[in-house]
Amino acid sequence: RAATDEEARAMGSPLRLRILRLCLDTPLTNKQIAQRLDRDPASVLYHVRRLVQAGFLVPEEARRGTRGAREVPYRATGKSYTLDVVDPKQERVNTAALVEVFIDDARRVGLENVEGARLGIRLTPEEREELKHRLGALLDDFATRKSDGEAWSLFVGLHRDDRPVGPE
Repeated sequence: RAATDEEARAMGSPLRLRILRLCLDTPLTNKQIAQRLDRDPASVLYHVRRLVQAGFLVPEEARRGTRGAREVPYRATGKSYTLDVVDPKQERVNTAALVEVFIDDARRVGLENVEGARLGIRLTPEEREELKHRLGALLDDFATRKSDGEAWSLFVGLHRDDRPVGPE
């Protein structure tokens, strides 16, 4: 389904996308999230609350921390993958946030550890829809699998090429 305006705004922040990825496999407290992102816990809490309000994070049962303070771990719901997230101001998917997160993640893990491919192709509108459908089905298959394997991230982008048509 299409995302609501609130959901689209929540997904428009690269920091929130990073929070969701961190909480995908293991519930984390606000303090743990802030430490992993090297951010101030107060500003991270604002983003965590926005994600909870939009249904992308759910709080787990509160627990006592090492000093007896109440801590709430948050877990990603996976909802972000099931929505067609369109930025209400741009009337399209906010790919800038997705690209920014991918680039930051690639730099963090080291570009030598990133596998990539780039392909220039010609497609009719029908072929483009077929490609999107087939890629979507493949991604859906892997996204819904339950695996004990190691964590990986995948970024797929498709854009119109600006090269001239015909011989140069």
